[in-house]
Amino acid sequence: MISEAYSSFFKELAKNNHKEWFHANKKWYENDVKIPFLNLLDTILPTLQEWEGKIDGDSKKALFRINRDIRFSKDKSPYNTIMKAGFSAGGKKSELPGFYLGIDAESIHVGGGLFMISNPELKELRYHIAEHPEALLSIVERTDFVQNFGKLKGEKGKRLDKELMAVSEITDLIFLKQFYAMAEFPLAPFYDSENLADEVLNHFEAIRPLNTYLSNALA
Repeated sequence: MISEAYSSFFKELAKNNHKEWFHANKKWYENDVKIPFLNLLDTILPTLQEWEGKIDGDSKKALFRINRDIRFSKDKSPYNTIMKAGFSAGGKKSELPGFYLGIDAESIHVGGGLFMISNPELKELRYHIAEHPEALLSIVERTDFVQNFGKLKGEKGKRLDKELMAVSEITDLIFLKQFYAMAEFPLAPFYDSENLADEVLNHFEAIRPLNTYLSNALA
């Protein structure tokens, strides 16, 4: 289970984000960060596989590297100060609808949907929304969705095909270029708690109808 030592590691890493410190504290990272996080993934993955059989059951394949890609970044800090995982039928970096979990020193980030969409798929998705706007609204206006995530998120585009403008009067969600939900809540109440997996899955379950809608649109 994730303990206070997990948070302490990331707080210290934020102050000492360099290879020498990380390698000197590699056992701390392995024992109190990576292993507990993977154990959490192992707990939630069987349920995700029941929902979506194509999701890989190997927790290590869902895990993002702690090493940052600094090739095109002004920030040359070599390590992320958060553990992240992605769950999708196409893998953690897939452009298919999926689920996301991230835990840093203080917060749990739980979300899902579509984060990356190519232009052809975006067009396909928008025309699906035009045909089924009420179905999308019924998902994002559900009580459990609103309570967990507030509203559907994503960058908005400025242009829309002329034949889709009428649908924008029903919902401006058709302007979105991403379609995802994201929640953030404190980690401390879940130290050494078996309830963390249930809390994550409760959030994921609220996203399931959205992922189903998006998958159907791109099928």
